[in-house]
Amino acid sequence: MSENVLSSCRAFVFDAYGTLFDVGSAVAKLRDAVGDEADRLSALWRQKQLEYTWLRSLMGDFADFWTVTGDALDYAMDQTGKKDPVLRAKLMETYLSLDTFPEVVETLNTLKAQGHKLAILSNGAKHMLISAAKSSGILSLFDQIICVDDLKTYKPHPDVYQLAADKLELEPAEISFQSSNGWDIAGAGHFGFRTAWINRSKQPKERLSHEADVVLGGLDELLPLLSNPEKA
Repeated sequence: MSENVLSSCRAFVFDAYGTLFDVGSAVAKLRDAVGDEADRLSALWRQKQLEYTWLRSLMGDFADFWTVTGDALDYAMDQTGKKDPVLRAKLMETYLSLDTFPEVVETLNTLKAQGHKLAILSNGAKHMLISAAKSSGILSLFDQIICVDDLKTYKPHPDVYQLAADKLELEPAEISFQSSNGWDIAGAGHFGFRTAWINRSKQPKERLSHEADVVLGGLDELLPLLSNPEKA
């Protein structure tokens, strides 16, 4: 796709976890307390967190993302032999103030200054998203914080992407969706969004029906693609 595909969009919608917020920073902040299994625990936590959202959606057994995150952490701690309720509480608390990736704040500020409409579309519970965005100083930059709490299913269900189109009062093709997750990009592209895959870790593409319109190494690489920055 050409760069004009994104420059014609009227809103930029961002996945939260792994795209704006570094999910690895939760364990990293408590690495000394977690010990030698820190990296394994962090990876397992994220893996099970994603799996539980998909499985609960398929089962029709919704629990909010805070509950899912806690369940995934319990699994990861059990698997790595960490039976420490105090450490668990601290790890959950860090999820409310995750670090942003280095380029996030400046990129969002630039997009906002250029007059673009910005939103978060996340599986995260509303209080989690607000807390993390407030902690990192980016909350005021967003026109909408859109979560799945009322819908009671998770991405990549098409109804989740429809939420963003409805809230922003735009057609899907008028929205550029940014995510670090290839499966999320496939779901958003299938729904009809323009998509930018933020592939910081150079993962191979997913074998699904829709590929990203553009593949970028960081959110800041969006900015050169927008040839008409004065457009709202």
